[in-house]
Amino acid sequence: MKTFKKSFKINAEPSDIYSALTNPFTIELWSGYPSEMSTEEGSEFSLWDGDITGRNLEFIQDKKVVQEWYFGDQTEKSIVTITILPDRENSLVTIEHTNIPDEEFSSIAEGWRDHYFEAISNFFNPNF
Repeated sequence: MKTFKKSFKINAEPSDIYSALTNPFTIELWSGYPSEMSTEEGSEFSLWDGDITGRNLEFIQDKKVVQEWYFGDQTEKSIVTITILPDRENSLVTIEHTNIPDEEFSSIAEGWRDHYFEAISNFFNPNF
């Protein structure tokens, strides 16, 4: 099992980043796929046509999202913690994803960088 941790500076307000992570309509705009998402703790979510599924564990408005991601029959919980901090005109977004199966680590790390946070950054800054 491995852990992925990285910070991203995104030119958007913390409230906009939070919405991009939690609002199913905004998620569809930046990802290109319908999503099932709710800010109700304990609710299930689904992203990218079910390629990513899990349970929402904790929300702090405009500051933090904590989720459990499902990986088949894995017994250890894979926890994603995303924190959002204001950073002048930007937001500093830190992702920590624990207990990623070794065989999934490369694709998960690439997904976080290229398909998740780069897509969110491009959504808010289409000319950069």
